[in-house]
Amino acid sequence: MTDLLPISLPTDGLAGCFIDGAWHRPADTLDVENPSRRETITTVGKGGAAEIDTAVAAARRALPEWRARPASERGALLAELGRRLSANHEEVARLLAAETGNAIRTQSRGETAGAAGVLTYFGGVAVEQKGEVLPFGPGLFSYSTREPLGVVGSIIPWNSPLQLGCGKISMALATGNTLVLKPAEDAPLAILRLTELAADLFPAGVFNVVTGVGEEAGAALAAHPDVDKLSFTGSSEVGFSVARQAAERLAHSTLELGGKSPCIVFPDAGAPDRVDATAQGIVNAMRFARQGQSCTAGSRLFVHEDVWEPVMTKVVEIAERMVVGDALDEAADIGAIVNAERYEEVRNYVAEAEQAGATFLTGSTPVPVEDASAFQPIPTVLSGVDNDWRISREEVFGPVMVAIPWSDEGEVIAMANDTHYGLAAFIFSQDVNTIMRTSDALEAGWIWVNDGGGQIPGMSYGGVKQSGQGREYSIEGALEAYTSRKSVTMRLAT
Repeated sequence: MTDLLPISLPTDGLAGCFIDGAWHRPADTLDVENPSRRETITTVGKGGAAEIDTAVAAARRALPEWRARPASERGALLAELGRRLSANHEEVARLLAAETGNAIRTQSRGETAGAAGVLTYFGGVAVEQKGEVLPFGPGLFSYSTREPLGVVGSIIPWNSPLQLGCGKISMALATGNTLVLKPAEDAPLAILRLTELAADLFPAGVFNVVTGVGEEAGAALAAHPDVDKLSFTGSSEVGFSVARQAAERLAHSTLELGGKSPCIVFPDAGAPDRVDATAQGIVNAMRFARQGQSCTAGSRLFVHEDVWEPVMTKVVEIAERMVVGDALDEAADIGAIVNAERYEEVRNYVAEAEQAGATFLTGSTPVPVEDASAFQPIPTVLSGVDNDWRISREEVFGPVMVAIPWSDEGEVIAMANDTHYGLAAFIFSQDVNTIMRTSDALEAGWIWVNDGGGQIPGMSYGGVKQSGQGREYSIEGALEAYTSRKSVTMRLAT
């Protein structure tokens, strides 16, 4: 097992902190574990408030020169980083699989390619930071420009660290801001390897990385008075704290928080010629191949009662064919939940539902953490639950889907919207009127129709209600979230 797809660790990056163009090793250290094997992979430096202070100061010093650099040059550097990541694709993907537990074949290679694609996309659209000329009439010339907000502090989670990290790096730097990035303590290695690839690209201080735990480095970054903009992806609980700290000093913030996304199947999507594609889309939307560890997971499945039997039969068939195994095993479709704490949380949700009388269409309550050789629960689909059960309302963040039949369109829309979340939704139907009507009615910021796909660079991505605020992942989102508008008006001599 230990020889299975060996990984290449970062070298300089194990120092943990990249500040002002140089690697810095703090006195404290942080163990990084492989959740598929419950083994320590390596140890990296663990930064705290002192490293955050140093990094923010470096970013502030680098800001004037970086914001003045032509957008085309900033974009070219991002595109070059994307090229370097692509050239080291397999090495980085293996690191990513080892630290996150996301299977190499179904997830980590795709995430690495997607991360390179994000860098390439923003490298190309960096020049699209355009203002407007306002027609106020003869004798007046008025125009607006987009200007960077300043020093950006970004905090990313462990479930998709490379893709989310590259998104935040790209949006901040393309728009002329400087950046301090805090990776997740459970999964910093792919980001540190990316930072090695970027070490000689950007001027000193433009791009800084500080590893560490959220309560120390993350909290210091969120509260730092010289950070102009905070971009956070993670749990709602921490997101609320970040928003409060930003509000106290009127700093800008973008929050991408949790979700309990509805997946609605209309009768025509369960027809014999459509049911296979619909079922595969449902499984993809649930993110089973990422152990359900996705804020966009379509974990509340609403299937019209007329097609309940064929749809659920196919969903169960597909889920049961998925192979659970070591994330570095080419045969594995599904890897491992990231750590013992998250594994136990998932187990508790399922055990509670089982005790309340839920029916397992497939799957089971995971074994206790002390009995688990790896954090690998199997795909689980539960029926016999109501929309008001805790497992139907709270974000499990594991491979667990609840399935509820429906018959009335108004009622299913009401159930789908009966949540404090509003990140994503999935609709399965071939009728354009149904699709448009349902899309308008759903309270979600990001909707896929007849597919369970993920984000594509250029999509405007973000949620409503308690799923967050602001939009990212597109040039429009980056301009809204990472720049301010300046208006200049002059009276011309006549």
